Amino acid sequence: MTRKLSIPLDDEPNELVKRYEQFLEGRGPGYFDVEELETIVDFYLHKGKTKESSTALELGFRLHPGNNSLQIKRAKIYLIADEVQKATRLLESVNDAGNYELILLKVEAFLKSGRNNEALSLSRNLFENEVDDIDNISLDLAYIFITQLNFEIALNFLKKGDAFNNKNIDLLFELAFCYEQMIEFTKAIETYNRIINIDAYASEAWFNLGQIYFSMQDFQNAIDAYDFVLTINPDDVLTSLQKAHAHFQLSQYDEALEAYNEYDKVAFDPFQSNLFIGECYEKMERFDDAILYYEKSLKLKPDNYDALTGIGICLLEKEMYVESLNYIRQALLLQADAPDAWVYLAEGLTGLDDLENALSAYLKSISLEPDQPDTLMAIANIYMDKNEHKTALEYYSSAYSLDNTLEYIDFLMAVAFFKLGNLASTKFHINKAFALSNDAKSLFLEVCPDADMSALID
Repeated sequence: MTRKLSIPLDDEPNELVKRYEQFLEGRGPGYFDVEELETIVDFYLHKGKTKESSTALELGFRLHPGNNSLQIKRAKIYLIADEVQKATRLLESVNDAGNYELILLKVEAFLKSGRNNEALSLSRNLFENEVDDIDNISLDLAYIFITQLNFEIALNFLKKGDAFNNKNIDLLFELAFCYEQMIEFTKAIETYNRIINIDAYASEAWFNLGQIYFSMQDFQNAIDAYDFVLTINPDDVLTSLQKAHAHFQLSQYDEALEAYNEYDKVAFDPFQSNLFIGECYEKMERFDDAILYYEKSLKLKPDNYDALTGIGICLLEKEMYVESLNYIRQALLLQADAPDAWVYLAEGLTGLDDLENALSAYLKSISLEPDQPDTLMAIANIYMDKNEHKTALEYYSSAYSLDNTLEYIDFLMAVAFFKLGNLASTKFHINKAFALSNDAKSLFLEVCPDADMSALID
């Protein structure tokens, strides 16, 4: 699940880093003590600039040869570069048993080397003589286990820290995240609400809460959470987009359309926002408007499968089958293994009464994605038109096994069974069809005029 950072990052280098960079440019003094060099190395690591970190570290070794603290920073760089063996050897050679960062790096190195028991033992040792900073130690350890995707152990450390200090917001964010990863959404929701109770303006907590509700398909609660984010920060583009998606999922197309149009004003990917707007209009059956926005998206990104199929669908709805097939075939050139596109192709061909080619397209779609009850029923209908009742029944049965609530499925199966002379199965399905529709009897007699309805109706 998408998470926003719980702590904003400061992108401005501090005075120390400025002084260091001036030295590199030959415009300043070149002496830095060990602590200053550690700060510089960590600054660049935090920015993901491993090469710059290594350069600063080499200066450190020239100024302070063999310094343990700088050796630890070298091991940290090795770990970031995934040179685990080098890092482990170096960490085990450093004689500074009480160094907190050394222990954390050893835990990370041991985990990456598969030495899990040693990592856990070292982790637990950190708490032995500590009484004042349990929550932050727990959080530091949890970060390490989270990066290794060991959420259960991370969760145990976080619970320990939470028991010590239940107001540590950074810890609560990671606790909620672990619950999310372990699909314990109720506990994640409770944890984000705890953050909000501490700081009602914690927009990240509101956003993450909305994301959980969205993943649970509780779209109204998701919208409520997103509204709180937008109250705090009206310019939050990502939240505006998520809110639009939630309205769309609730079939609230007017609200979704308004939100998508607002997003479109600031979108970095307008081809995508035009797709969203087009789909809204499509759902509202405003097909000309939908086509207009799909075409805008297609103009911005010509190899746009979604825009091509979107236009194709709208043209199908307008019964412009020849024009529709042109777009759908272009879409298939981009994604020949897309089951949906083969269905759209089949529907267009059906509209042109080209049933043999439509059947081939439907069968291609089923070969790519077998579990399509509507497509299976469409295939069966074509076989029924061809009077191949046995084959039709096979496809009706497959569709029925996937979804026995399909409209007319019992009626159609009753007809197929009757054509094959299976009166017991005909009776079963025709009575289910009668229970769903008062018109079933007259329709059945139209298709099967020789049926003895008194023998079939309970």
